[in-house]
Amino acid sequence: MNRFISQKFRFYSLVCIALLLFVHGYNLNQAYLQPFSQVRENMTFTTFFEYLFANGLLRFRIPLLFMISGYIFAMQDNRSYGDRIRKRFVSLMIPFFIWSAIGLLNTFLLQQFPVTAQAVLNSQLDQLGDNRPYTEIGWNGILYRWLVVPISFQLWFIRSLFLYNVLYPVFRWVVTKYPVIWFSVLFILWIGIFDLLIVEALGMFFFSLGIWLQKTHFPIDRKPAWFSSYISWLCFIGFAVIKTFMAFEFEEYSPLNVVLMILLHYGSIMAGILAVWFSADAVVKWCMQRKWFLWATAFSFIIYGLHVPLLPYITNLVYMYCHHLAYYRLITFIFVPFTVLLFCIGVGALLRATVPGFYKLATGGRGFN
Repeated sequence: MNRFISQKFRFYSLVCIALLLFVHGYNLNQAYLQPFSQVRENMTFTTFFEYLFANGLLRFRIPLLFMISGYIFAMQDNRSYGDRIRKRFVSLMIPFFIWSAIGLLNTFLLQQFPVTAQAVLNSQLDQLGDNRPYTEIGWNGILYRWLVVPISFQLWFIRSLFLYNVLYPVFRWVVTKYPVIWFSVLFILWIGIFDLLIVEALGMFFFSLGIWLQKTHFPIDRKPAWFSSYISWLCFIGFAVIKTFMAFEFEEYSPLNVVLMILLHYGSIMAGILAVWFSADAVVKWCMQRKWFLWATAFSFIIYGLHVPLLPYITNLVYMYCHHLAYYRLITFIFVPFTVLLFCIGVGALLRATVPGFYKLATGGRGFN
């Protein structure tokens, strides 16, 4: 892997995680977003803007991160499988347990004060639907939330990623032996939104795609002859805009509506990955030549681990005091994620400077170079 590809991986790791805050900062009434989610609100600039970005233009991030992870893991075949899995447990699952515990602790502390307790309740983050104070849930409920259904719901990604690392020999075999069959099956499952516990088709598809790109020595460092920046950006933005209009205009869920929205959603994701990867090299080079940006890339994992549940809690806290302002939802959607982003970077810098041992453990060894 050449130096520029390494820089692109580092650049997109930070960018994808930073943009994740704006997806999780989505604050319309339809809180849980599926590719085919419809909006039960009037279409205004605020509602259209939030849906377009949170459930459209920013959805390329997780697939791109899975693809990068698959590519990097496939590069390490000169090392023993057992050694790699042990190191991945330290770099993925130990941080999972730490940030899950931190999310629980943050929630518990905020539940001790009437105002912040109301913000926690309004957020309705509990994956089991039981948003009572933790003092009422009991230790068994807390333990289950720590290990299985964390309040820091974004942690599903690293748990699934660890599973795909464990299954890597199977993925590598089928990707190299039967790529057409494997990707066809995964694509069908992906379109069907297959999701079973911590196994989901989207992650498997793009993790496998990363493996395939590495094993076939696909030249990801230069544009393919067939690539068109214009067409990629047109499809990326156009599909997302069309789907957003459909989310407001459709009055009911029907098989045809769902299928059309899913196809537009995934078409936008694929076009978005191609667009940002192959036509933004000038942006990558400019950013990676800035000391402040390089410094910030060290805190990608801290941003990922810390931003939820803080972001939803702060959003609801702002609502409690600013709901009388014009465009308060749009203002909150833009400024609260950005504020939380800066806060997470500051916490990361402080932890790295004062407790480097804990910082290393909580980030899986990331952020020291």
